[in-house]
Amino acid sequence: MFMGEYNHTVDAKGRLIVPSKFREQLGDEFVVTKGLDGCLFVYENSEWKALEDKLHALPLTNANARKFSRFFLAGATACEVDKQGRILLPAVLRDFAGIEKDAVLVGVGSRIEIWARDRWTEANSYDDMEEIAENMEGLGI
Repeated sequence: MFMGEYNHTVDAKGRLIVPSKFREQLGDEFVVTKGLDGCLFVYENSEWKALEDKLHALPLTNANARKFSRFFLAGATACEVDKQGRILLPAVLRDFAGIEKDAVLVGVGSRIEIWARDRWTEANSYDDMEEIAENMEGLGI
């Protein structure tokens, strides 16, 4: 399970350091794709395969299913860690997530999210956690 929050910078060539705790679980190659909420999702290969299988099982006749699959699969790229523990984030993914220099890598269970630091700060205000916690009861938490 991925957990924790790490701040790093993207260099001029688009490379980002992946924290060693995450690299241990991800291995040398994994998948980065467009995520929800304006961030990027990072999956280790077996988790990505499970998601691919679920997307493949969606009905081709459903327009939302096609769009959902397209969103995740068209933006996906396999990333390899270099000897310095960095990955090259393609420009299309950096642009999608608004990542120019400062990035936050967050472990959220079965995946990692990569955020532009300013988006992370805006999207993750916890002032309303009491109300959210009350609403989680219906989800079994």
